[in-house]
Amino acid sequence: MHLKTLTLRGFKSFASATTLSFEPGITCVVGPNGSGKSNVVDALAWVMGEQGAKSLRGGTMEDVIFAGTAGRPPLGRAEVSLTIDNTDGALPIDYTEVSISRTLFRNGGSEYAINGRSCRLLDIQELLSDTGMGREMHVIVGQGRLDTVLRATPEERRGFIEEAAGVLKHRRRKEKALRKLDAMQANLTRLADLTTEIRRQLGPLGRQAEVARKAAVVQTDVRDARARLLADDLAQLTAAMAQETADETALLARREEVGTELATTRDQLATLERAAAEAAPAVTEAGELWYRLSALRERLRGTSSLAADRVRLLGAAAPERSGGQDPDDLVAQAARVRAAEAELGTEVDLARAALEGAVTARQQAEAVATEAEKALASVLRAAADRREGVARLAGQVAARRSRVEATGEEIGRLRGAHAAAQRRAEEATTQFAALEGQVAGAEEGEEGLDAAHETAADALETATERVGDLTERLAEAERERSTLTARAETLELSLSRKDGAGALLAADGLRGTIGSVAALLSVDPRDEEAVVAALGPLADAVAVDGVDAAVDAIRYLREQDAGRSGLLVGSAAPAGAGPVDDLPLPTGADRAVDLVRCPPAVRDAVTAALAGVVVVDDLATARAVLGARPDLVVATRTGDLLAAHRASGGSAEAPSALHLQAALDQARSGAEQAQALAERLRFELAGARDQQTGARQAYQETLDRLNESDAALAAVAEQLATLGSTARSARAEAERVQQSLDAAERTLQEDTEALAELTERLAAAQDQPADGEDAVAERTSERDRTAALATAARGRETDARLTLRTAEERARALAGRADSLERAAAAERTARERAAERERARARQAAVAAAVHEGARRALLVLDESLRRASQERDAAEAARAERDQELAATRARAEALTAQLAELTDVAHRDEVARTQQRLRIEALAQRSVEELGIDPELLVEEYGPHQPVPVVLAPGTEPDPEAPTSVPYVREQQEKRLRAAERALALLGRVNPLALEEFAALEERHKFLTDQLADLKSSRADLLQIVREIDERVEQVFAEAYADTAAAFEQVFPRLFPGGEGRLVLTEPADMLTTV
Repeated sequence: MHLKTLTLRGFKSFASATTLSFEPGITCVVGPNGSGKSNVVDALAWVMGEQGAKSLRGGTMEDVIFAGTAGRPPLGRAEVSLTIDNTDGALPIDYTEVSISRTLFRNGGSEYAINGRSCRLLDIQELLSDTGMGREMHVIVGQGRLDTVLRATPEERRGFIEEAAGVLKHRRRKEKALRKLDAMQANLTRLADLTTEIRRQLGPLGRQAEVARKAAVVQTDVRDARARLLADDLAQLTAAMAQETADETALLARREEVGTELATTRDQLATLERAAAEAAPAVTEAGELWYRLSALRERLRGTSSLAADRVRLLGAAAPERSGGQDPDDLVAQAARVRAAEAELGTEVDLARAALEGAVTARQQAEAVATEAEKALASVLRAAADRREGVARLAGQVAARRSRVEATGEEIGRLRGAHAAAQRRAEEATTQFAALEGQVAGAEEGEEGLDAAHETAADALETATERVGDLTERLAEAERERSTLTARAETLELSLSRKDGAGALLAADGLRGTIGSVAALLSVDPRDEEAVVAALGPLADAVAVDGVDAAVDAIRYLREQDAGRSGLLVGSAAPAGAGPVDDLPLPTGADRAVDLVRCPPAVRDAVTAALAGVVVVDDLATARAVLGARPDLVVATRTGDLLAAHRASGGSAEAPSALHLQAALDQARSGAEQAQALAERLRFELAGARDQQTGARQAYQETLDRLNESDAALAAVAEQLATLGSTARSARAEAERVQQSLDAAERTLQEDTEALAELTERLAAAQDQPADGEDAVAERTSERDRTAALATAARGRETDARLTLRTAEERARALAGRADSLERAAAAERTARERAAERERARARQAAVAAAVHEGARRALLVLDESLRRASQERDAAEAARAERDQELAATRARAEALTAQLAELTDVAHRDEVARTQQRLRIEALAQRSVEELGIDPELLVEEYGPHQPVPVVLAPGTEPDPEAPTSVPYVREQQEKRLRAAERALALLGRVNPLALEEFAALEERHKFLTDQLADLKSSRADLLQIVREIDERVEQVFAEAYADTAAAFEQVFPRLFPGGEGRLVLTEPADMLTTV
């Protein structure tokens, strides 16, 4: 035997499946530190059952599962499989190769397997115990273990030898046998105590059983007397109930008569009300016709009066129209005004031309005067300059020239600064535009991320809603299943029969019982009530397979005093053709036997029970079918039964066993459907939760990408803000520099002009003769002359402007006068035409008014006659309505009187019904007492224990019967009451009676015998276990002695090899006792 292969999956550093193949002999596993050599040794120890995490160089057992790396996630389980070559049969198993595997899950669960089949750790340990391998075998000598072996104590050395010899298995067998002995000793002690206690209890319980036998006789007398008294009460109440039912029949007949009369009266009242309702529109229409005709007459009278007034007014002469100007005169005036406007236009054009000449002359004169003024100023400045001196002018010229040069240099510097600022602004603008392009692309991507995020959010919301919906539906299905299961359990409890039928079904030794009839029959829900009514007591009966079984069941019930039960005899001979088998059925009737499905064992009996029974929908159909076929028994689907000489029915009663069985089947079917639905919903919910998890991950991923995009956009926006600020600063600086440059250029221009003027003045001062008074006087007279000419030109311009304004005012005054006169002429013509049209309209209106007046007069004559006829018809309709109202009131009063009488009869019926209900409740209470106290059906109680039955004479115990004495006496209530009191006193004298003493005594005797037998068996088993322990000790002594001899010899040979020059040997401390020596 040798190790063949070792396969590691998820064990420590072996994430992927790794298989190590071994050959017979020595196998070396080499590798650098950390490569997993020790993990291979740990895997060998672990697969063979090692349970200590520290022995595997870990903190917990979970540490053996691959924990994951930076590039690989952790695994959920670790599995090691060891294959052993068993060709030599060293392992006690019929395989040449044995594969042992161990699997550990991260949740703490673990599995063991031998050749792929699940097993226990104990199975692996026992398999390896004879080979020196296993969890407690020192076959794996790890780091530091050699020193442990060499420094072992004598007890530990014995343990090594025992493990190598395979003694551990025998020791475990011995320990197991000793534990069984200890447990058996406790059982022996307990059994001895129980036997003693039961033996002590047998005496008092026997005395109680004797008292119970005497009490049973007295209780029989009490039961008989109580049954006869209860039957007497039930018979009296039933007779009184029958009398009250007869009174109820008469009262109901009278109420039916009054109801019929009230219905007839109400029909008459309804007929009168319909006639009144049909006549009411005619009366209303006659009145409305009279009112409409009266209103029409008044309107015609008003129309006639109005037409007469119109005729009178329109017939009067129309007032003369006030005169106006002749339209032709107005047109002539308009022509004259237009000629005057043309003349004024010519004058305005001439005045405008004169004004333009005056303006030109004034401008020329002012220009000459300005030149004369400048020449005078030049001469005056030259004279002043001469006075100030040529030297000062030369200094001003030099200073101004220096300023011009300095300003030129400043302009050069400012132009350079302006160009640099513009370059910075352009660079910032270019970078800004490039970033804007990136932002545009990022925003497009942002829109895509937003859409993806919204889609993921919608998917998550949809998945969450689906999970919630499925959770609610699953909870509802679970509630439905729980409800139906509880209902089924309740129905099962209801079907657990506590009467005679239940006793028969629960009896174990009773042969021939097939089962409950309700459980054997299968009926559609709509036919259940009819089948239950048709079967009667058999619906709650028990089916048996023959008459003998029925006799045995009845005897069993009588012997066990378990009550009564109906029996359906399954092997009954097939019934002959019933009245319904061969003849055609009336319409709407079905054979009852055709509606029932049952096993073949009870088919003939069910056919016999339902022979001659048909099923219909309601009582009316049942009455019709019975009238046509009196030989049938008709059951309705509402549970009523109708035959020629018997009938039953009414409101719903307690459900029968057939009903309960059908309800139980329906509840079980519904529970199974609800369970299937719950399983399907649970499967869908698992899928929906997976979808929800995926949707949540997708939602989180899109959210993360959206956040990253927002961060990138924020960074770009910050750069855009910086570049925008830089561009704005550069443009602002360029604008400031440009402003400074413009100011410098203006200053340069001003300085250049001033320099030219100063240069000219210097040259004039240098060239001007010393005497200049004559030139000043000449320039002054020339200035005065040109100024006088300019003033005269301005006066002429003003006169020409006044003349133009006067002509324009006159032209504006005449403008539009001609148009106004022409419009007035047109208006006058239109007014004259309208006046003529009005005259013609008055004539037409007068003729129309006269015609209307005549028509209204004729219509009034006809309308008066119609109004008279309408008045007659209205009066006749009013009289007929008054007569109908009187008859209607009389009929309504009669209906109210009949309604009151019917209400009184109904109240009396209700009171009687309440009284009968109370009587019925008392009867039901007695019937319930009959069932609960005596276990007898009420009808059977009255039949067998009623006052009409004689009372048998019961002799006292030990009394000899008298042949001449009567065996029974007539029923007398006082005697039975006295008998009941005497029996109750006798029962009280017996004291407290244990009704179960007889059964308990028999059971205790049986238990005492059983415990005695068990005690003997335990003593025999103890002896067998002690024999096993002795055999194990002998086997351990033999195996240990052989192993010790082999080990001692090998030790003397190996020790000199390990420690050259030395020698060693093993010595037993107690060679005579191989079980305990070390």
